[in-house]
Amino acid sequence: MSTVTTPSPAWLPDAALAPLGTGLVHLPDDGPLTDTLRGEVEHATAVHGGRLTDRPETADLLLLTRRTAGAVAARVEAVRYALDADRRPGELVTARPRPGRWVTARRSGVTVVVGDDPAALLHGAFALLRRPLLDGDVVGEAPAHPVRMLDHWDNIGAHPVMGRVERGYAGDSLFFDDDGVRADLSRVERYARLLASTGINAVAINNVNVHAREARLLTDDLPDVARVAEVLRRWGIRTHLSVGFAAPVTLGGLPTADPLDPDVAAWWAATTARVYDAVPDFGGYLVKADSEGQPGPFGYGRDHADGANVLARALAPHGGTVHWRAFVYDHRQDWRDRSTDRARAAHDHFAPLDGRFEPNVVLQVKHGPMDFQVREPVSPVIAAMPRTALAVELQVTQEYTGQQRHVCYLGPAWSQVLRFAFDDAGDSVATRATGGLAAVSNAGTSPFWTGHPLAQANLYAFGRLACEPSVDPDRLLEEWVHLTFPKAAPDVRASVHRLMACSWQVYESYTAPLGVGFMVRPGHHYGPDVDGYEYTPWGTYHFADRDGIGVDRTMATGTGYTGQYPEPWRSRYESLDACPDELLLFFHHVPYGHRLSSGTTVVQHVYDTHFAGVEAVEQMVGEWAALRGRLEEDVHAEVTERLAEQLRSAREWRDQLCTYFWRHSGIPDEHGRRIHP
Repeated sequence: MSTVTTPSPAWLPDAALAPLGTGLVHLPDDGPLTDTLRGEVEHATAVHGGRLTDRPETADLLLLTRRTAGAVAARVEAVRYALDADRRPGELVTARPRPGRWVTARRSGVTVVVGDDPAALLHGAFALLRRPLLDGDVVGEAPAHPVRMLDHWDNIGAHPVMGRVERGYAGDSLFFDDDGVRADLSRVERYARLLASTGINAVAINNVNVHAREARLLTDDLPDVARVAEVLRRWGIRTHLSVGFAAPVTLGGLPTADPLDPDVAAWWAATTARVYDAVPDFGGYLVKADSEGQPGPFGYGRDHADGANVLARALAPHGGTVHWRAFVYDHRQDWRDRSTDRARAAHDHFAPLDGRFEPNVVLQVKHGPMDFQVREPVSPVIAAMPRTALAVELQVTQEYTGQQRHVCYLGPAWSQVLRFAFDDAGDSVATRATGGLAAVSNAGTSPFWTGHPLAQANLYAFGRLACEPSVDPDRLLEEWVHLTFPKAAPDVRASVHRLMACSWQVYESYTAPLGVGFMVRPGHHYGPDVDGYEYTPWGTYHFADRDGIGVDRTMATGTGYTGQYPEPWRSRYESLDACPDELLLFFHHVPYGHRLSSGTTVVQHVYDTHFAGVEAVEQMVGEWAALRGRLEEDVHAEVTERLAEQLRSAREWRDQLCTYFWRHSGIPDEHGRRIHP
């Protein structure tokens, strides 16, 4: 493993800061966020030979808010050019103004960034790093989502298996140690800088599974939460806390947490007021309730609108939001009962509640109906609740996609989700996510932040997609590679890009096929175990038998899950012929000899993709080995070690899956490749 002791600069190495540090820079605004940007510029100019100037007419780069741009425009043509951009249709990336907008322009050798406010200016300045401008260029962006949030599943107490970060694969918690919030938050400062550079503006710092020690962040530990908030605030990021639904009982000593009890409402109101006394810009609460053993309103005969609204009313006077997770299902399911379908649960519980939530409730919906699998259909809940603010939840930490031991660039997967349209009118998931985007972070105290150095690309891509969901994920990967390896030769950067670009598809090819999901070791979720969850209460079944495999979720003969979708997807998923191959086993139980649209059978598809997946990883290993001596030694060594594990694991996946399907079907591989009996 790497011996690096200081954290990697990730995609913000000094060499990437040249656009902010070359020449004369004018930054007239003041205030906390502008001071943060000024610190960036001072560092960049110290490295690259530029300096700050008070004279705008002499500057090569002007960083302005709209408030100060008007005063400068008469003296600097490039500023007028930027301010006039809205009157030149077609030149801006952004089609319509939204809060947080910035414009960058270059005219007569002078570059200008104009932000609606200091946060927008900060984001626009960072945008210069990824997209240098040519003379005459004008580019604008306004974040598509008002909230771009990372959820940390961090604990104060360490779990004996998972450590301090649940589903974390990148070292210890950035925020906590055994005593609570870390005394030294300098690493959090660096992390906030990375997040701000991509547009992230909200962070929930503790695990949604709130344990007794972490619950006290809401009360006894508020001074320490305020210290974290102070650091994040400097980068335009609001702090959120995960809270337990039963907090009025566990922290307040009340006999009940019934959301309709006046004493419970009063407790939440008083507690929330104390939070805002400590953290005036506090973002709000994140809640997991009635889920996997967490208490919730069902325990009092109430529904989730009742539960969310009592917190929302406490937050409303302060401008706060409650993010209420829709991840609610029966985790004590009887595997013998095929009528109960975990995929149905969120829609069954929440769709009838549309329109009943307070305005400051955001229902946080996982992008798929199960649990961040390598391939799932988009959750029908996203289409079913037009009168409720929804946030779509992704998972940057690679719980089911290789746990940061495998290269798996998830940008293409997320892009497919965000672009998915439920109807022919083209109303996409991204446009329906009026409450923003959220994701489970993959960062920790690892020297490379994310364990696997190349997993940084997923953290980068999430932030960028949360701001600009229509952007090509391949372009985001190109940005990340260029920023992270600015001194590498073009052919080296091209090789890294090529290795990563299809890595999600490669991972899918050697793991669970055709949307069936899971097939992982129970508990830690790493590596293959085809029947590992098949007879458990978790509702994650594939129903393989001697004749076929897959889950019948049709209305005609199955669980009826397809009926939760609007047309045309209801009919497409219901039909065996129209169902997309990549989701076939999610929606249908089919014979092993069923022919896909490609013409190959299901069982042959499993054989072919799993052998091809291993071959692709072998090529990745070879391509990376060829870069030795041409990239930083520590990065190359770390990735080399993890690629070796990826190849071992891919071979294990191939051998187990192929043997399993051969034993169940009795159908041999058409190409005669070795399958273990």
